[in-house]
Amino acid sequence: MSLVETDWLENNKDKVKIIDCSWHMPQTKRNGFEEYKTQHIPESIFFDLDDNSDKNTNLPHMLVNKNEWEKIVSKMGIKNEDMIIIYDNSDVVSSCRCWFNFIYYGHDPKLVHVLNGGLKKWLEEKRKVTNNLSKVMKSDYKSFENQELVKNKDSINQNIETQNFRVVDARSKERFEGKVPEPREGLKSGSIKNSVCIPFGSCLNQDRTFRNKQELEKIFQSSLKNLNDKNIVFSCGSGVTACVLALAYSLINDKYRPCIYDGSWAEYGLI
Repeated sequence: MSLVETDWLENNKDKVKIIDCSWHMPQTKRNGFEEYKTQHIPESIFFDLDDNSDKNTNLPHMLVNKNEWEKIVSKMGIKNEDMIIIYDNSDVVSSCRCWFNFIYYGHDPKLVHVLNGGLKKWLEEKRKVTNNLSKVMKSDYKSFENQELVKNKDSINQNIETQNFRVVDARSKERFEGKVPEPREGLKSGSIKNSVCIPFGSCLNQDRTFRNKQELEKIFQSSLKNLNDKNIVFSCGSGVTACVLALAYSLINDKYRPCIYDGSWAEYGLI
């Protein structure tokens, strides 16, 4: 199961590494690290989604190379055998992107989990938070890339003809249908040919927890006739909310390994 509940984390926090991966859309004017410094779950380490992405591209949140990832995770003091619980305080459930990254770079998927409901639920339940920054002992993390878990623009274009996999877009229906402008400058409106749309928010309850399995099955069934299909690729605006859908789909299809189009519409929609 890709999720853990707040009760479980509170009772097991000494046995896991906790990561705060709060990232916010630029127009919100919120800063994840500044908020983390004000309050976070005790012993959690901050993962900066912007800083820990490829700096040699103008596309947001692109994966770094293997060596760079090993440096990033070693600096966080995380070991290969650690169980990791990731949370966020973001409207776009950015913890799911960090969950995907760890799986892509070879961490055992059974050891990587997202906190259901994130910091919002944790605070509502009046659980302990702190502004103390944890001291980290550097580790020697080793990784390998599961390159089959990421598609690039060429493979997306080729698939329009071959239809070897299904592309599912996590953006809103209005953005998918090109009825509203994209929030990032320099992008046209619309969607990838033959793709379908399941807005990531439809998979969440009001408190930002994930819907139950039966509800998720109905949501995915409306766009994907076969819920056992493993050839699903998720896309979105910049590769963040695609991972929310990937996690949601993993809750109803336990054979599914998360696969995303990393460039997403930030690349495909370039004018």
